[in-house]
Amino acid sequence: MKTKLWIKILIPILIFAVIVGIFLIKNSQKTNETLSNPQSSTPIAEELKDADFSLRSTTAINFEELSKFGLPIIVDYGADTCIPCKAMAPVLEKANKVFSGKAFVKFINVWDYPDAANNVPVQLIPTQVIFDADGKPFIPSDALAAEIEFTMYSDKNTNEHIFTVHQGGLTEEEMWAILAEMGVYPDD
Repeated sequence: MKTKLWIKILIPILIFAVIVGIFLIKNSQKTNETLSNPQSSTPIAEELKDADFSLRSTTAINFEELSKFGLPIIVDYGADTCIPCKAMAPVLEKANKVFSGKAFVKFINVWDYPDAANNVPVQLIPTQVIFDADGKPFIPSDALAAEIEFTMYSDKNTNEHIFTVHQGGLTEEEMWAILAEMGVYPDD
């Protein structure tokens, strides 16, 4: 009689233990995948732990240094009080949040920190400077260039392409399209 009671108690406990074990193994595999592939999920991979994904910067962006993380870069040069910049602010905030760990989306207030724009060709605000994950100036496809106007800057002496910029505000759809063309999507 006591044996049957033990069996009735032991079988549900064993079933529960197997289910918990399977759950733990599956979660362990997902964690390992996330750490080995930073594009696969929101958690930031080990090699990105020292990266600064904050939106606002007060100093000049060192594009060469930032490109070592292997992620696309979009830096918006604007001001908190300029009308087109104000319209773009929610787009930047959302993009920074959605793409954190997948791309660098940054903002520099050039009226407060004018020296922070000395290393880039900013002629009007807002202006976005765009680099791909390889640290090279972004080159849009013909289709994207037909929808969004980009300006390419080259070195006077070598004719090497050194900057790709967009002047004016970007909509959320345009920002997402640029990032998608660089292989970064919001739901990765």
